Amino acid sequence: MDLTHFDNNGNAIMVDVTNKEVTERTAMAKGRIKVNKDVFDAIKNMTSKKGDVLGVARVAGIMATKRTSELIPMCHVLMITKSSIDFELFEERFEVEATCTVKVNGKTGVEMEALTGVSVALLTIYDMCKAMDKNMEINKIYLHKKTGGKSGDIENSR
Repeated sequence: MDLTHFDNNGNAIMVDVTNKEVTERTAMAKGRIKVNKDVFDAIKNMTSKKGDVLGVARVAGIMATKRTSELIPMCHVLMITKSSIDFELFEERFEVEATCTVKVNGKTGVEMEALTGVSVALLTIYDMCKAMDKNMEINKIYLHKKTGGKSGDIENSR
């Protein structure tokens, strides 16, 4: 397997996408945060002292997708056409699942943007709730689906 982010001398490089075709590309990443009952209830009922936890986490995740190239050295700057964060609450396990979907018409995919968006959304939940629960766990972050590009479509249905 060739590692595309290194030249023949082992130096880190940004992949040259100059000659690649512009196509519609999407990526969806998921992740979860496990919290205690009090935090879960505060998130669910929007009673956290810091406000609407999921609303703030949604905005943070969307902002993060747009700044991925500033955080991950070899990512290209992309003109993202869609970025969304959705949440699902699992009351029986006191978990919140975040899903980040990102779209672009471009020469490279948006997998890293989706993974960054979901990670920052979950970190924001942690930050807003850490006074109520010091034992929260962020886990199960993964690329759920991608479409477009040379490597084609993939789906990871964990």
